[in-house]
Amino acid sequence: MQDLPESTLSPFTAGDGENLAVRDWPLPTRERRGTVLVVHGLGEHSARYRVLAARLNGWGFAVRSYDHYGHGESGGPRGGLTSDLRLEDDLADLVDATRARMRPGEPLVLLGHSMGGLVAAHLVARGVRPVEALVLSSPALAAFLNPVQKLLLATLPRLVPNLRVGNGLSADFLSHDADVVAAYRADRRCHDRICARLARYIADAGPATVAHAPQWSVPTLLLWGEDDRIVDPAGSQVFAAAAPQDVLAAQGFAGLYHEIFNEREAQPVFTALEQWLGERF
Repeated sequence: MQDLPESTLSPFTAGDGENLAVRDWPLPTRERRGTVLVVHGLGEHSARYRVLAARLNGWGFAVRSYDHYGHGESGGPRGGLTSDLRLEDDLADLVDATRARMRPGEPLVLLGHSMGGLVAAHLVARGVRPVEALVLSSPALAAFLNPVQKLLLATLPRLVPNLRVGNGLSADFLSHDADVVAAYRADRRCHDRICARLARYIADAGPATVAHAPQWSVPTLLLWGEDDRIVDPAGSQVFAAAAPQDVLAAQGFAGLYHEIFNEREAQPVFTALEQWLGERF
């Protein structure tokens, strides 16, 4: 396995004074083609993206990520959410802070996985912050919900928005790589909590983002595993069919589970990402 670059961890003060942990895999300015801001998924944290960061560094991109509120090394109750758009407000602040560190004209790419893909895509759909490009990895544009879960979503966010329960995600279906699954289960920074408000955000923002697909204008690469059992691949498929083809490049990968960059057969995914970035930057 290739040597992985060291990251630096630093505090960031959110708008409400809460601490967010920010992680950087930097490159010298003279070597950079751009900066990629990685937005992680539900129940995990930024340090899990070190392999992806190593690839991006090797292609000439500085990498920054951060732990969502209620995740990893950041503050807040695990899986909690203080307001409906808290995750997007935090991302907007991180975009601003990251821009301030970049040289004039340097491109900023958002790369969001799973829930992080939804947060990034919904922020772009709302036009909150301009970015030069967007990469979506198995974005949570549609969820597998049974009738009971649908009923709970219709009532709990209004009655007890801060009630936290198990998120129902099975680590077995993150990746076919047993080492990835074992490491996730052993990682104290990963958790299985989700509050009613966060569940409602995911359920509402996914369809809203898909509905915006025909008006999409930001260059976007959409990648997903066709055997994903955590996020419904249909969300990505419907988005891909509706978005302008001169703006969106989309590819599903047969046989892959949810964490496409952490699969045993991940090389085609990395190749697709490298080619797409190379064509634009």
